[in-house]
Amino acid sequence: MGIERFIGIDLAWAQSSARTKPNETGVAAVDRHGVVVACGWTRGLEETMSWLARTAVDGSTLAFVDAPLVVDNPVGQRTCEREVGRRYGRWKVSANSTNQSSPRQAGVLLREWLQESGWTYDDGRSGPPTGGRVFSECYPYTTLVGAAELGYDRERPTYKRRPARVPTAEWRAVRATECDRLIAHMAGLATSDPPLLLSSHPVSRRLLSEPSPHKAADYKHREDLIDALLCAWTAALWSRHGLARCQVLGADSLLPPGQAPTIIAPARPEQRRG
Repeated sequence: MGIERFIGIDLAWAQSSARTKPNETGVAAVDRHGVVVACGWTRGLEETMSWLARTAVDGSTLAFVDAPLVVDNPVGQRTCEREVGRRYGRWKVSANSTNQSSPRQAGVLLREWLQESGWTYDDGRSGPPTGGRVFSECYPYTTLVGAAELGYDRERPTYKRRPARVPTAEWRAVRATECDRLIAHMAGLATSDPPLLLSSHPVSRRLLSEPSPHKAADYKHREDLIDALLCAWTAALWSRHGLARCQVLGADSLLPPGQAPTIIAPARPEQRRG
């Protein structure tokens, strides 16, 4: 029967404290036909867990999370993060370093909470799951340049980090224009395999009907939702095509199956291991 629901979580990496309000986490869920059945934002891990409990289909859900889920290295960078730079660096994609000294590890806590709630962490080394409530780590930038459907053949879109060539005074306008272009590319996924139908939910539909804002807080609000939708579509791509369209970064780990820190990433032939 296969997986029925694909969830994307653009997790706020920093945990909140008694004095600070948690940052927003983008969340999205699509079915096997690409229909967006739920999407929006949560604040804090408790609210994210509650949203997952309401949204997941018992026994048939795959969630992809944009955050480090397994961090077993005391210092330096995880192997899967190094492989992002090695395989996608030509497209100006790299990953932040995460280790056990890193202060922002909400993803590790989310993994622990999910496992305590009956979810299974899957490092992808055995291929896509066929059932259960399963979650894995992904990285939307690798999706943008690794999935040919999105059209970023030469480099990643500049919808997040300001390139040196763009003056600071012009950055917000340039960023908004680039974000609108990205949304147009994502709208084209309506006819892909698997599909993603942005117009099928009132919240994701606003991405199509409203221009991207210039104000920083409003823009980040939109960006988190975009990344959550990309995570959900990546989960569907992994489920549908497996290693034919994706690769598992960090797959050489010596840890037992299902325990390695990995990133599941769409990949063009030239981005794969030699």
